[in-house]
Amino acid sequence: MGIGNQEAINQLQSLMENVDEQQKNTFKNMHQGYPAETLVRFLKARDWNVAKAHKMLVDCLQWRVENEIDKVLSKPIPADLYREVRDSQLIGMSGYSKEGLPVIGIGVGLSTLDKASDKYYIQSHIQMNEYRDRVMLPTATKKHGRYIGTCVKVLDMTGLKFSALNQLRILTAISTIDDLNYPEKTDTYYIVNVPYVFSACWKVVKPLLQERTRRRVQVLKGCGKEELLKVMDYASLPHFCRKEDSRSSRHHAAVNTENSFSFNHVFHQQLYNYIKQQATIMESKSPIRQGSFYVDIPEPDPDDAKLAKTIETEFHKLEIQNGFTNSPNGVAANGH
Repeated sequence: MGIGNQEAINQLQSLMENVDEQQKNTFKNMHQGYPAETLVRFLKARDWNVAKAHKMLVDCLQWRVENEIDKVLSKPIPADLYREVRDSQLIGMSGYSKEGLPVIGIGVGLSTLDKASDKYYIQSHIQMNEYRDRVMLPTATKKHGRYIGTCVKVLDMTGLKFSALNQLRILTAISTIDDLNYPEKTDTYYIVNVPYVFSACWKVVKPLLQERTRRRVQVLKGCGKEELLKVMDYASLPHFCRKEDSRSSRHHAAVNTENSFSFNHVFHQQLYNYIKQQATIMESKSPIRQGSFYVDIPEPDPDDAKLAKTIETEFHKLEIQNGFTNSPNGVAANGH
């Protein structure tokens, strides 16, 4: 690390001494014993501009305090609703890369996000982020004897349709939460099973991405198995990367334990049981109000807002070119 970068870390470290006690406590929950590495994430996210990184980090800490993010892992979503969320927000952990990074699979194309209210999708997403940062990554760090602070994400575009525009608002909200409060947590994004609608949109979107983001995105051929086996063992491949035709990625057709999206998969069972255990511990100290989790969605970065608008515009263009028409309410989703 260069002298300039080290100086930036020292400056930000010095500024962080002035935050209040609540913010200091939530920062400890964030960094899990690695404060300098956490400062680096925020500095990278703001191109090593100390003042901007400081504002971003303080805003993040305040967001955590105001929304009681430190307690989110003790607030289980009711089991029946959680199954609905898992059936329609397709995400799961399939294993670890050869470098020890968690491998997260995401079914972008087949996620419908229409079986529960927005707040549960957001709650579940934040819970996974916090479980990754407070449980999975510290465990991986201890196992490998070196700091592991990022994951690998494999995005399955199977089934991506023009109707994905209907989900753009909730996806933008989740993306904004990640960008502003969990920056630089993904080492590489692998995109697989790419249909025409994605390829056409990607040509326009790619130049708009920041260089550091663009470098992390790899669009792979087919299900990506060949390339992914260079960075992970077969056992850690997401289920939708194991067959060339990727039919296994259809969550309704594969409910066995191989499907990392399924509520029955070992990852989701461990996560849900962990949250229930934490709830029991918290309940013994003070009663928890059920269904009380609501989170403020931060205002998106102007560049991210522009990106979302571009995606929306491109999808509309593609719809017209392909003779599709949207319903009058196609893009606007009802708030919950």
